[in-house]
Amino acid sequence: MFAQLVEQYLLHKTITEAFDLIEDGLVPPFDPQVATHVFSGFLILVLAAARLWSRLDRGVPLLPASDPPMQRRAAHMTHYSLYALLLVMPVSGAVAWFRGNEAAADAHGVMPFVLLALVALHMVASFYRQFVLKDGLMERMRRSDPV
Repeated sequence: MFAQLVEQYLLHKTITEAFDLIEDGLVPPFDPQVATHVFSGFLILVLAAARLWSRLDRGVPLLPASDPPMQRRAAHMTHYSLYALLLVMPVSGAVAWFRGNEAAADAHGVMPFVLLALVALHMVASFYRQFVLKDGLMERMRRSDPV
């Protein structure tokens, strides 16, 4: 999924330019990069839904009981927000592209920045736990990873 997300960022300019043509009442020429962005977004939606389903079905490792309540809430909110974005971003992109909905396009254009911020927060927190707290978080994540 990470590779798909990187690809989405790399192809963003191409699909934005094509969408601008559509907004101007023009028909953009076929561009394989645009098609790749669309299909990749659909794949991200499918992968995120499958991962969420697995998470709900199999559960996740419990956070250490020693974690402060605020830290536990922050971890849960970060995970829920990541899943929400991975599900909503492809839907908003599809609504923008296939329905020509500018509001969906605007929302879709903001969400990548929120996603990047959450991914950065997730990575920093993971490294902090692994290398400062040394609580075995990475090993717990590896054992529970369904993919």
